[in-house]
Amino acid sequence: MRLHLLLLLALCGAGTTAAELSYSLRGNWSICNGNGSLELPGAVPGCVHSALFQQGLIQDSYYRFNDLNYRWVSLDNWTYSKEFKIPFEISKWQKVNLILEGVDTVSKILFNEVTIGETDNMFNRYSFDITNVVRDVNSIELRFQSAVLYAAQQSKAHTRYQVPPDCPPLVQKGECHVNFVRKEQCSFSWDWGPSFPTQGIWKDVRIEAYNICHLNYFTFSPIYDKSAQEWNLEIESTFDVVSSKPVGGQVIVAIPKLQTQQTYSIELQPGKRIVELFVNISKNITVETWWPHGHGNQTGYNMTVLFELDGGLNIEKSAKVSSTEDWSFNSKFSLHRQHHEGGNKQMLYQAGLHFKLPQSTDPLRTFKDTIYLTQVMQAQCVKTETEFYRRSRSEIVDQQGHTMGALYWQLNDIWQAPSWASLEYGGKWKMLHYFAQNFFAPLLPVGFENENTFYIYGVSDLHSDYSMTLSVRVHTWSSLEPVCSRVTERFVMKGGEAVCLYEEPVSELLRRCGNCTRESCVVSFYLSADHELLSPTNYHFLSSPKEAVGLCKAQITAIISQQGDIFVFDLETSAVAPFVWLDVGSIPGRFSDNGFLMTEKTRTILFYPWEPTSKNELEQSFHVTSLTDIY
Repeated sequence: MRLHLLLLLALCGAGTTAAELSYSLRGNWSICNGNGSLELPGAVPGCVHSALFQQGLIQDSYYRFNDLNYRWVSLDNWTYSKEFKIPFEISKWQKVNLILEGVDTVSKILFNEVTIGETDNMFNRYSFDITNVVRDVNSIELRFQSAVLYAAQQSKAHTRYQVPPDCPPLVQKGECHVNFVRKEQCSFSWDWGPSFPTQGIWKDVRIEAYNICHLNYFTFSPIYDKSAQEWNLEIESTFDVVSSKPVGGQVIVAIPKLQTQQTYSIELQPGKRIVELFVNISKNITVETWWPHGHGNQTGYNMTVLFELDGGLNIEKSAKVSSTEDWSFNSKFSLHRQHHEGGNKQMLYQAGLHFKLPQSTDPLRTFKDTIYLTQVMQAQCVKTETEFYRRSRSEIVDQQGHTMGALYWQLNDIWQAPSWASLEYGGKWKMLHYFAQNFFAPLLPVGFENENTFYIYGVSDLHSDYSMTLSVRVHTWSSLEPVCSRVTERFVMKGGEAVCLYEEPVSELLRRCGNCTRESCVVSFYLSADHELLSPTNYHFLSSPKEAVGLCKAQITAIISQQGDIFVFDLETSAVAPFVWLDVGSIPGRFSDNGFLMTEKTRTILFYPWEPTSKNELEQSFHVTSLTDIY
């Protein structure tokens, strides 16, 4: 059962004009470094790095080697300060708190020059009582200590046992002892990201004033009692009662769709108090459970809990991350951004097993072609692995199988660098992400070979059985017309299963298709019903593409038209084209498919822009690449 909390209302202090008041301190603060030699304005929420950049004191942190050049920022101790006037009369409120939703990370807090507390955890919300120190006009300071130096001190003081790792691998160019500070771990560097151990106030800061009582915390848990075959709710609330007398009242819990409404009487004694409630849902009421996508409905129930008692994100985007001398696969910059030991060599080695490496005499062209080829290799590798897991769903071979799903690492990039991600920094889809929408399709044919026999498995994540056919086509690399094709008899694909649909020795397949050899032909296949495509079209290479015979350089053109907010790319090719990659430069958006094998003369692809653009802009920016363009 999944519950949505529709309304949470605490009425404390009947007869007052308001139960509480809140005043945010977000906005402009002053920031200075440890010895006071540098002072600048900075935004809250924010961090020192972003403030320095906005004032032009440092360049874009992601430019070239700036992760090393700006290491000094993280090693200094910075102070955030602000003077402000509270826009309501403080004397009318029994309790005044300073709330810090997120502090990064180690700091001492002074309010009107009085130390009120410390922080050492980036992930915690902090609340400090300032009732006795707050005035109409106030000052606040957060004196930060370098998280890098703090972690080193904590490590040195810890002698009971070793806490690995002391430092990250040298190739990651990071900071040490990250396990000794409760801070975002990747800010000390990672194999996919830079080292920027930030300091700052990364969430809201506010003054909160209230009388009588205040609801500090609320949580609930649905629990199924299997023996009684009924659902219950455990609700827990935490109050700060500042009244000198007990506060009475009632709590009304209502879940209309489950025909549930219960009322509880409570009395809160002065101080910190916890209220625990147990809500029973009648076993005569059918409670719909919450299912994963495709497995059933995501039913939610709105719950109202009423207490009746007495009495952003700033996102920075930047142009340029490198210089012309960096645009080489083996440049100092490329190797600097590669945080996996020997990663560039490994990528080229893997690509060279199956593809001809770029052969242009132009260094910049070679760099671009190498990037394209590594994206092809990444997409193919993850596709092959994922399809193996999916087709292993319903069987066990050599004690392996019954695989019920797959996840790949990782989704997105924190900066512009080589990584496993399928989304670029900035959100643009890499070839792998386009492949993923196909190899994770709920209905998919998967082709593979075993002992010179070609198999096609049908994989279904659907919950219903469907009648369909499998179409198998064989093309030579030199012709857009299939040399042979076969459509199976109609069969029923059972939901939630993976079964073998097609089996043929490769020698028989090649003989049946005329002049085919492993090197000259490629197989494509799809599932359909009544001539309607039900699955993505998949393919199987009979040899490594670098051994392909008859593969021609394809001339691919596009006619672009607009339909509402969507743009239509009508493609036409002169030859079979593997790994067709459509690109529109810096125009943000995504295609309906990309990186595909084009075996037919025409194909229509849609482009979904993320910002307003025009047909003319797309025509000016459009560029298409296929495998033979890099030879």
